[in-house]
Formats: sequence, structure tokens, C-alpha cells
Amino acid sequence: MTRKSGFPPVVDASTRVLILGSLPGEASLAARQYYGNPRNAFWRLMEGVLDTPLVALAYEARLAALLSRGVGLWDVIAEAERPGSLDAAIRDPAANDLVALVTRLPNLQRVAFNGGTAARLGGRLIGDRIATLALPSSSPAHAARSFEQKAALWNGLRAYLPTRAG
Repeated sequence: MTRKSGFPPVVDASTRVLILGSLPGEASLAARQYYGNPRNAFWRLMEGVLDTPLVALAYEARLAALLSRGVGLWDVIAEAERPGSLDAAIRDPAANDLVALVTRLPNLQRVAFNGGTAARLGGRLIGDRIATLALPSSSPAHAARSFEQKAALWNGLRAYLPTRAG
């Protein structure tokens, strides 16, 4: 089985909230984009959090919009064996160096985990170095909650972000 590798972190010195997924799925890997599956609700959820249109933007503009509002992205898992896209199929994961990243982000206030696998694995790695928040997965495979229920929980990220100027 081929090992799948994630993407580099999208962060800068002004990152206040770091959102960590588990490992990009097939559609994201093929598109070479975080949350590249159009059925994944991530970008729609973040539109609500930031009160900024994101879905209609080109990918690079989406990333720039997140960074401009203090939001960074990465994944807990650097690489793993996984047929398909389900977190339950992940085998032999190798972790990203989350501690090194967290310690070099001077304005970081919260690490948010996108889904249970990210929270379980990432929480162990980060420990009590910074406060964390476990959010329901934005994945289309996570249908236990409606979009509205997910959005209500994701909107809790607003408390850690600067208000938009002007």
C-alpha cells in the first residue's frame, strides 16, 4: 500500500487559531488543496466563522483570507497508509511535529481539531502546551450532525480571532 503524505502548514506569525485535520483525503490530495473535496463543509463553515465569502474564491485567495484573519491550517498526520479517505482506515501514521509549530507561533491562542481522529491523536501530541478545542468533522462522511449544528460549534472559533477592521 502506498503511503499518503499531507501538505505543509499554512501559518504566519499572526496565526491565532490553528486548525488541524487528520490527513487529507483522496479528493484533497488529487487537487493538492486543503479541504479540496467540494462536499467537505470546511470552507462553508469558515465562511460563517469569518463572515467572509470563501467558497467562490480561488484556492490561494482562500488561504490568504484565512491567514489575514489569523487562521492557520495543518494536519496532525504527516503521512500514513490509508486506502480511500476515511480516518478509520489510517494505518501506521507518522505525526507532524506539532509541538515545534505551536512553539514558534507567537500569537497562537487556540488549536482546533477538525474531527475526532485529529483531536485524539493531536491532543496527545500537544498535551497541555496550549488550549485546544475539538470540533465536529467537516468531512462529508461525518453525518451525525447537520451543517447548522456543526456551524454552531465552529462559530466558537470567533472568540479567539481579531475582529475585522473597517
